[in-house]
Amino acid sequence: MNQPATPLAPTEISLHRKSRLLEIAFSDGFRFKYPCEYLRVFAASSEGQGKGQPVHGKEKVEIVHLEPRGDTALQLTFDDGCTADYAWTRLHELGVNYAQHWHAYVQELDARGLKRVQGGAAGADGKVTIELLYFIDLAKIAGRDTEQVSIPATVTDVQTLLAWLRKRGDAWAEAFADDRVQLTVNKHFAEPFTLIEQGDEVALVPRQK
Repeated sequence: MNQPATPLAPTEISLHRKSRLLEIAFSDGFRFKYPCEYLRVFAASSEGQGKGQPVHGKEKVEIVHLEPRGDTALQLTFDDGCTADYAWTRLHELGVNYAQHWHAYVQELDARGLKRVQGGAAGADGKVTIELLYFIDLAKIAGRDTEQVSIPATVTDVQTLLAWLRKRGDAWAEAFADDRVQLTVNKHFAEPFTLIEQGDEVALVPRQK
């Protein structure tokens, strides 16, 4: 007699508000990070923003509330007023097939002449400007405690910010290696995927050896 399959269940749920990511670990060992935009676009209750059009213009949407629905689903409420239930099996499938789903979605937008807005909002001068705070040995390398910089379009998160800073020279490449420095963004500890946006304050501190 066949044994029933073990129900798919979450073991960890984390909402990273600054980065607009929902992270879910599952009982089968898979772990996924879902952009809020992705979940909003593929919400079961989503309707096109015009006849036959896909949901779009949700680049900055955020999850404001999440609540398990029994043992089978998770209810998400977005800041645009949308509320939708996602079965755990559906969330797992959305994680496994993220690349395919997203590629098809972007292709559909292009086919309909719809565009996504990339990156954080710029300042009045059209540039994304942030403030960097350097501490201890990093201040010596930078030659200052603070500086305001306009970041290129390729810098969108902590990981790409560090990669950009390392290009300043050999001393920077060593001191700003991923395992040598700890960052906070707006006074909150940051992860590699934490978004960097207009007006952010980013503090950089050497990690203790």
